Amino acid sequence: MLTNLHVKNLALIDEIEVEFGPGLNILTGETGAGKSIIIGSVNLALGKKMSKEMIREGEKSALVELVFQTRNPKVLENLKEMEIDAAEGQVIITRKMSEGRSISKINGETCTVAQIKSLAADLLDIHGQHEHQSLLYQDRQLEILDAYGRDQGSCKKVVEKSYQVYRQLKKELAEYQMDEEARTREIAFLEFEIQEIEKAALKAGEDEELEQQFRKLSNAKKIAESLYQVHMLAGDEEGSGAGEQVGRALRELGGISEYDSHLKELMKVLKDVEGLLNDFNREVSEYQSGLTFSEEEFFQIEKRLDDINHLKSKFGNSIEEILLYQKRQEEKLEQMRDFEARKAEVNAKLQAAEEDLEKASHTLSKIRKSYGEALEQEIVKELQELNFADVKFKIAFSRMDHYTKNGFDMVEFQIATNPGEPIKSLSKVVSGGELSRIMLAIKTILADKDDTETLIFDEIDTGISGRTAQKVSEKMARIGRNHQVMCITHLPQIAAMADEHFEILKSVEGLETKTTIRRLSEEESILELARILGGARITAAVEENAKEMKELAGIQKTSRL
Repeated sequence: MLTNLHVKNLALIDEIEVEFGPGLNILTGETGAGKSIIIGSVNLALGKKMSKEMIREGEKSALVELVFQTRNPKVLENLKEMEIDAAEGQVIITRKMSEGRSISKINGETCTVAQIKSLAADLLDIHGQHEHQSLLYQDRQLEILDAYGRDQGSCKKVVEKSYQVYRQLKKELAEYQMDEEARTREIAFLEFEIQEIEKAALKAGEDEELEQQFRKLSNAKKIAESLYQVHMLAGDEEGSGAGEQVGRALRELGGISEYDSHLKELMKVLKDVEGLLNDFNREVSEYQSGLTFSEEEFFQIEKRLDDINHLKSKFGNSIEEILLYQKRQEEKLEQMRDFEARKAEVNAKLQAAEEDLEKASHTLSKIRKSYGEALEQEIVKELQELNFADVKFKIAFSRMDHYTKNGFDMVEFQIATNPGEPIKSLSKVVSGGELSRIMLAIKTILADKDDTETLIFDEIDTGISGRTAQKVSEKMARIGRNHQVMCITHLPQIAAMADEHFEILKSVEGLETKTTIRRLSEEESILELARILGGARITAAVEENAKEMKELAGIQKTSRL
């Protein structure tokens, strides 16, 4: 669940830090106090785009930090794949925003927005006006149906696997869709490339050896001049070379070594030096005698390197890559020469894969229809409790003209909210307020099946009041038994159900306007309910009414829910 929210320098917020609890967390406040900023800051932490105007006036950067405590295996597995440690299930998502850029981190590790969104999908679920509207899309409706019947997920996995095989074969077959003239051109081109590489008779490592020889021959004059100097300095020439000097030192030391055993040891060391120097001079001399420069050899090496580099520019950065390219082209050539037989083979495999996919999709569709009927009944029941008195709800199935990883089913949620009305598509019937209640009904049904630990509802009370508001509050409390729920509301019936009640305030200090948030005590919660009930003037009767509403909500939570 979301345990902590820290926001700094964002819009009207100077700095706030709030700790949320389990169950139903209610946020209330005056219109314009900044309630939307609170939910907005959560969205920003999870990767939503923001404008630089969102940074508080006079500040250079803004910060949002979310702290979660989770036991969701999907979240922990996702973190493991990202190589991020989550000690004792704690997940800290941080986003720092400044003009022109932002940095996101998970548990201190810098990450991408895509990684944040992937993780957030299993941490919390935000339902606002946009999310309610998504209920009108048929792909979202299919997701809801499959979430309800997720116990049949093994069948869906079979469809997904069959679809992957089918799609790959379909892609492979598409590569065979060419006319005879195009195939002839392709064969000729492949043969030309293969012959060009074969003619070069390349050997692995050949280029490195040639480059080494080329460097030696290119610098032969410099090498010869430098070795002459080396021989003069290290040899016996003119009595000034190192060899002659070491020999003289040995003769001097030999004349005195019999007087001290330590001098004999020094003489042995110097003899070793003399031996090493003689070996060095001999090898230098041999190298010099073998150092020749052939114009013809140099030209051949240079031309061979040019040929190899020309092939590299066309087929790969190394001889190994060029030979691998040749192998791939030979395989393509073989396929082209045996074109019709291979095409028939792939086509036969595709037909078999399509039959498997059709069978698996048909089985999945049959299962979907069975649990679709059960979902229809549960949604009708939940909607009736949400004051849809005579509602009819149907999940209509149709078949797409193609396959997807979900099979061939296309579903459409249909509803009739009033007696005598024909049942129609959800998108053609409901208002915004009705849509939010339908989403709430669905969330109530899926509450026991959903692994997401935190649900956030924004604008859930759009277009409702009275008895309907009371029913909505009961549903929220019911979801709160198995999930952490956060809800921004204007309705006292919903606020009264709070397990934790927070007030969002806007205040003016000097020339600055600030939004703050604070947890309310039981007594303060009653006063906030009274404010919502009574408006600007809170009388004793209004306060008593608020107290009674709070008490009744407590009774309902313990008895009916």
